[in-house]
Amino acid sequence: MPGAERWGLSRRGLGILTLVMTLAGWVSSPLFIKHFAHSIDAWSSNGWRYGFSALLWLPVLVHAVVTGRVGARLLKAAVVPSLFNAVGQSLFASAHYLIDPGLLTFGLRLQLVFVTLVAAILFVPERRLIRTKPFLVGLVLVFSGTLSTIVLDAQFGQRATTVGVALAVGSGLLFAGYALSVRYFMTQESPILSFAAISLYTAVLLVVGMVAFGAEHGARVGSLPGSELALLALSSVIGIAMGHVFYYVSIQRLGIAVTAGVIQLQPVLVAILSATLLGGQALAGLQWVTGAVAILGAMTILWAQHRLKSA
Repeated sequence: MPGAERWGLSRRGLGILTLVMTLAGWVSSPLFIKHFAHSIDAWSSNGWRYGFSALLWLPVLVHAVVTGRVGARLLKAAVVPSLFNAVGQSLFASAHYLIDPGLLTFGLRLQLVFVTLVAAILFVPERRLIRTKPFLVGLVLVFSGTLSTIVLDAQFGQRATTVGVALAVGSGLLFAGYALSVRYFMTQESPILSFAAISLYTAVLLVVGMVAFGAEHGARVGSLPGSELALLALSSVIGIAMGHVFYYVSIQRLGIAVTAGVIQLQPVLVAILSATLLGGQALAGLQWVTGAVAILGAMTILWAQHRLKSA
C-alpha cells in the first residue's frame, strides 16, 4: 500500500495489520451470511453482496483497461477462476442455511488437502511434497480431525446436516479449484487487478443466478430495514471487497506460510462468535479437540510446504 510508511507503518507492520483485517473479514463473512439466512435466501445474499463488491472494484478495472494496464490476456485468464469461485460461493452460502457456521468452517479445512493434491498433479515441483512424512501426517490429521468433528455433531445423521456438510465440502473442493486456477492462469498478472476482474465475473454469474432462482428475483432485499441494508453492504465491503485485497497484501509483506497459518484460526473464531452472537449451536468439548487436530494438520501441511520450498 503506497504511503504506508508515511503513517509510521513498516513493511512488517503493514503486513500484520492487513493480516488481522483479513482474518476479521473472513471470520465475519460466515456470520453475516448466517444472520441474513433468516430474512433472505442464499441466491439473493450472494447476488447482492458480490454485486456491490464488484461495483466498488469496477472503476479500478475500467481505469486499468483504459490506461492499458489490463489487456485481453488478463480478462480471458479470469474466466476459469471465476467459474470455480461462483459455483463455490453458491454452495458455501447455501450450506449456512442448513448447518452452523462453526461446523461449516471446520469442514472447509479439507480444502487445503484438495489444493495440495491437485497442485501435485498440475505442478511438477509440488510432487515432492506429497511424498514427505510431514505432509502425510498432516493429511491424516486434517481428514481424521475434520470427519470426527462432523460425526460428533449432535445433529449428525439428520438430512439437513448431511446435505449442509456435503455443500460445505463441495464448496471447499471448488474453492481449491479456484485457488489452483488462479495460480495456473494468472501467475504473471497483478493480484489486485486479477481480483478486480474475477470479482466482476463472479458477480455477474451470481446476479444472474439471483434473478433466475432467488426469491422474488432478489427483490425481497428491498423490504429489509435500512439498518439491515447497511449491514448487508458492510458485509460485502469487509468480507469480499477488502478481505481478499488485504490477503494479497499480507502475503506480499509476511509470506504465504505466516499468512495461511494465521488464517487457520478462522474456524475457531467463527465457532465461538456464532454461538455467542447468533445463538448458534456450540461445539461440544470433544469437537473442539478434533477441530484442533484438523487445524494442526492444516498447519503441518503448510509447514511441510514452506520447508520444502525453502530447501
